[in-house]
Amino acid sequence: MDIQQLKTLRAVVENKGFQAGARHLHKTHPSVLTLIKNFEDELGFSLFDRSKYRATLTDDGRRFYERSIRVLEEMERLQQYSNQIRTLEETELNIVIGDVTPIGRILPCLKRFFQAHPGTQLNLLFENLRGPNDRLLAGEADLIVHHIDKTDTRYEYFPFLQVTIKPVAAPDFLVGQELNRLMYSDLESLTQCVVRDTSEHPDETSYHVMKNTPKVMVGDQYTKREVIRQGVAWGHMPDFLVEDDIDAGRLLALAGHHVRNHKIDIVIARRSDAEIGPIANNLWTLLKREIAVSFHSQQHE
Repeated sequence: MDIQQLKTLRAVVENKGFQAGARHLHKTHPSVLTLIKNFEDELGFSLFDRSKYRATLTDDGRRFYERSIRVLEEMERLQQYSNQIRTLEETELNIVIGDVTPIGRILPCLKRFFQAHPGTQLNLLFENLRGPNDRLLAGEADLIVHHIDKTDTRYEYFPFLQVTIKPVAAPDFLVGQELNRLMYSDLESLTQCVVRDTSEHPDETSYHVMKNTPKVMVGDQYTKREVIRQGVAWGHMPDFLVEDDIDAGRLLALAGHHVRNHKIDIVIARRSDAEIGPIANNLWTLLKREIAVSFHSQQHE
């Protein structure tokens, strides 16, 4: 049994006949008839019932054909994989999404790109605080979608969007407090919910964490939002996760004269000194073209 026999069988079945299958393969009708007959002799059973005007698959032939299609598809994927290795195209890309990045804004571009590059596997990873930066600088990520130190020359980047980090609490969490006059000193005795840094080497950046206050530590922003909604603690949240809750009255925005919102620039970044493969470079070019244009149009609205 060889791959050519399976491809010929597929052509005959998909084109509904030996003659049409032969045309599809750019072969003569007799050569296809002979190949299938020899294949049946090797298998020891008939693939086609030839008793009618148009040959059709026997029951054994149909079962064999269904399994052969899976073999062909896997062979074609293997061929594409070997081609990528030979041409130095990456078979995997690691993209790290930061905890305050709205993933829904980046996924449509990633979907289109990886559908057009089925031989490259997307590994989509999620990290908190310094985690994405550590992954990239350690060579464990091809791209990150997060905030960075723009003065660090190890990064090459372009802007994606701005996220506003808002201090919020449940409506019954700050009973008796005038929100407009609220100060951080008023929050010192209250429990603050904080996302755990996934970096192995956390830096000294506070990330809006107050010192010497009770804490609830959580692993992600979605858990943090639920902890705050349930009145267990207050905390700083990215706007895209809490806007609906604020509008519906499930959460209170605490920003006023003293307690402030903070804006963060989310960028798409890669290592400036790393060797970039062709697939990663194509993705960079696509994102830069589509997202950078969108960012600049929003800035001028």
